[in-house]
Amino acid sequence: MDALLTGSGGTRLRWDQLPERIRDEVERRLGDRVVAAHVQDGGFSPAFAGRLRLAGGGRVFVKAGSAADEAYIGTAFRHEARIVAGLPEHAPVPRLRWWFDDGDWVVLAFDEAAGAPPAMPWRRTDRDRVLAALTGLVTDLTPAPDVPVSQLGDQDGLDGFRALAADPHPGLADAYPWVAAELDALAGWEARWPSVAGGDTLLHGDLRADNLLLTDDRVLFVDWPSAVRGVAWFDLVSFLPSLLMQGGGDGAQILATHPLTAEVDPDALTAGLVAVTGYFVSQSLLPAPARLPRIREFQRAQALPAIDLLRTRL
Repeated sequence: MDALLTGSGGTRLRWDQLPERIRDEVERRLGDRVVAAHVQDGGFSPAFAGRLRLAGGGRVFVKAGSAADEAYIGTAFRHEARIVAGLPEHAPVPRLRWWFDDGDWVVLAFDEAAGAPPAMPWRRTDRDRVLAALTGLVTDLTPAPDVPVSQLGDQDGLDGFRALAADPHPGLADAYPWVAAELDALAGWEARWPSVAGGDTLLHGDLRADNLLLTDDRVLFVDWPSAVRGVAWFDLVSFLPSLLMQGGGDGAQILATHPLTAEVDPDALTAGLVAVTGYFVSQSLLPAPARLPRIREFQRAQALPAIDLLRTRL
């Protein structure tokens, strides 16, 4: 299946490629020997992420990455560990068993969830389950638990249109002609974003199909290094570009009917959608990192339906 549908754009490490000392430490902490490892498909990270089967029959999900190899991985994994460790027990998130950091390698071990990411393209029943679960997630995480996250706002990179207006990209008009023609107006809308971003909900900050697991009776939200505190409807708005890219339905209808957005001031929603769209547009114009060769293509694929949705609101 195409990587743009699965959300796969990196080349993940295999279990046998981890340093022996790291594998030994994982087995020591698990109290058992790893006999099989299945690398998790999806995501845009070169780190190891996979399901481990143990000699005694146990199973666990482990993430492991080297900060020396990719500096952001160490920062992201440490941040995620501290966030997930502080979430309430009832939150729909796999339980973090333990984590360790040797100054280079950072390893997180979670309970294995008996679930799988949604099938792509989206099935309506799966989409509706996830949208309903997102309402429950907001309820569970408002007010935000005491975890180390920043406040959503101008500091989070959601200033892409303003950045492009200040320093135009030579490829913008060819890639996104409507954006180029409306850039000043879009930058003006985006400037409203910080004034509506504030709130006391703990937000995932990076919702996509590959960060979801569907079990028989729950939707679980995984991969939390991008968590922030902010306005309750932000995760839904930022989720829409990937949802629409992967066949998830009518974005305008979702915004008009979803409990998180149906009663929100339309101008506030527009400012949020502009900020999210500006992020994908501006990021997609950057060179791709060597180990994530398809990430810009993935960001462009999200920018296009976000632009189409935005045009219905402006």
